[in-house]
Amino acid sequence: MTETRDLYRAAGVNIDAGNETVDRIRPHVARTWRKEVLGGIGGFGGGFALDVSRYREPVLVSGTDGVGTKLKVAFALEKHDTVGVDAVAMCVNDILAMGAEPLYFLDYFATGKLVPAVAEQVVKGIADGCEQAGAALIGGETAEMPSMYADGEYDIAGFAVGVVERSRMIDGTRVQAGDVLVGLPSSGPHSNGFSLIRKLLADAGIDYGDQVAELGGTVGETLLTPTRIYVRIVRTLLERFDIHGMAHITGGGLLDNIPRVIPDGLGCAVDPASWPLPPVLSWLRQLAGGDQQTLYRTFNMGVGFVLIVAASAANGLLSALADMGESAYIIGEVRAGMSGVTISGSDLA
Repeated sequence: MTETRDLYRAAGVNIDAGNETVDRIRPHVARTWRKEVLGGIGGFGGGFALDVSRYREPVLVSGTDGVGTKLKVAFALEKHDTVGVDAVAMCVNDILAMGAEPLYFLDYFATGKLVPAVAEQVVKGIADGCEQAGAALIGGETAEMPSMYADGEYDIAGFAVGVVERSRMIDGTRVQAGDVLVGLPSSGPHSNGFSLIRKLLADAGIDYGDQVAELGGTVGETLLTPTRIYVRIVRTLLERFDIHGMAHITGGGLLDNIPRVIPDGLGCAVDPASWPLPPVLSWLRQLAGGDQQTLYRTFNMGVGFVLIVAASAANGLLSALADMGESAYIIGEVRAGMSGVTISGSDLA
């Protein structure tokens, strides 16, 4: 066995590092478990006993995503404990937009050379995100693949499964003219647009360690702010309000994501003056110059999640959010005879 391990290690794969990683991540995984989780770490699959008595027609909703080139910032700063939150957020916010309660999550971590301490920090972040979402981390894969990645680099992705009563699924078909759009603030760029961000910084000669007064810290620390997870807020609202449509504002920004839940023959008018732009996005806008088309199709521009409700319900919704200590803004309305999203004061559509 020792000779086999030595030979495999000579090829670049350290089995002992893999075992150490499992031991390190075990407590992080365990703190996310729900009562429905079956088994433990080490099985060939993760078991989850869905309580079907809670539903008449349960529909499973799944989503998968990654973190993208935001990881390059983590590599540069050697800070790995937040990008796992991003991996979870990108998946659970997507399935939330259909009204689903996240049940469980699986992760994929791949690297050229496995460093257990780094892998532990990544999984710690994943567990933090799962706790925020109320989802159990029931499995994953740690892959050591020599020569596939640059030294010190890795990739992570995830897969979330949720459930919703079929009659309560939200797909946008009930959205109608006169409905209003309520925007929930983002924490910054979230996990989108980092290829553009990195280019803007490079072109301007800005380093991640630079202090920027309007950001209140370094560029890198600000950019690593995790993606907000909206699950607990939105699920509370779903119990009280009739929400016609929801959109997670990810890649494609407001322009591409809101139309995904708008029926044919309808469009949206959005007023960017109706919500505050986070300092980091205001700063990035200055770096990008006047290309509004790119900005609104790349970044969330300060709105990470959109709820679409009847105009008569909007004030109650805002009041409920305020009671939860959450800021929210009426950012626009649904109109007939339009298509896509029109941004006030511009020719974007």
